[in-house]
Amino acid sequence: MDIKIEDLFEAGVHFGHQKRRWDPKMKPYIYKEQNGIYIIDVRITLERLKQAYDKIVALAAEGKHMVFVGTKKQAKKSVKEDAERCGMYYVCERWLGGTLTNFKTIRKSTDKLNEIEAMEVDGDWEKLSKKEKLDITKKKEKLLKLLSGIREMKKVPSCLLVFDTKKESIAVKEAKLLNIPIIALVDTNCDPDEVDIAIPANDDAIRSVKLFTKTFADAIIEGRGRYLKNKDFIEKKEEIQKKEEKQKKEEKQKKIENETKSDKKTSSAKTESSLNSKVEKRVKREDKK
Repeated sequence: MDIKIEDLFEAGVHFGHQKRRWDPKMKPYIYKEQNGIYIIDVRITLERLKQAYDKIVALAAEGKHMVFVGTKKQAKKSVKEDAERCGMYYVCERWLGGTLTNFKTIRKSTDKLNEIEAMEVDGDWEKLSKKEKLDITKKKEKLLKLLSGIREMKKVPSCLLVFDTKKESIAVKEAKLLNIPIIALVDTNCDPDEVDIAIPANDDAIRSVKLFTKTFADAIIEGRGRYLKNKDFIEKKEEIQKKEEKQKKEEKQKKIENETKSDKKTSSAKTESSLNSKVEKRVKREDKK
């Protein structure tokens, strides 16, 4: 990561919110107050950014997938461009409630989008009336707008990259419910305890947000490069782990079966012994008579 403190100042990362709009939990990240505006300590910003960079590289190197989340006006363009550049998923229009916690329903919506596009290619589209075509086109446009960045996502991501925790509060809550790590920019009006790696920074300036989306994308590209080099090794490792797990299950099953057989034999032996004892007692009684 080739970012210096000067780059952070140049992008306006150090500007926080007005003094009256702040979260007391952000106090350790504030350098000073100037003209009624809080100034963020960019030394901590750089330290946290390096920590986040290493975490993202490590996740990408394992073949994990992440989602860029930034739906505010200042973040939309940067989020879309850099997420597409590094081949990751993104949400830049509106976070649909249940995107993570009700992922099956979201998958149904993406499947519906694929069905509409398939319909346009084959002959079924021409059989529809003008009104039906218009309704379906409107539905397609809406789905594309909301789901284009996550339509290829087959399972919940391994990490969320958030660019305003206040604006994306629903996404943060869903990720926390599912124990998905969150790396986020936290301005002076945010709660840093809500995320795993909090990067104190200005989340309202376009240049500031762009610096972070670009850096995160660079980290993913670096990690993906490592993953592609080690892909065969990782796949073999996963295959060995699966075989070992399967072997352990089979051994456990055999052990249970053997124990069950042993219990049956013991029970059968006890029953036979009990019957023999009863027969002997009866024979003795008859002899006495």
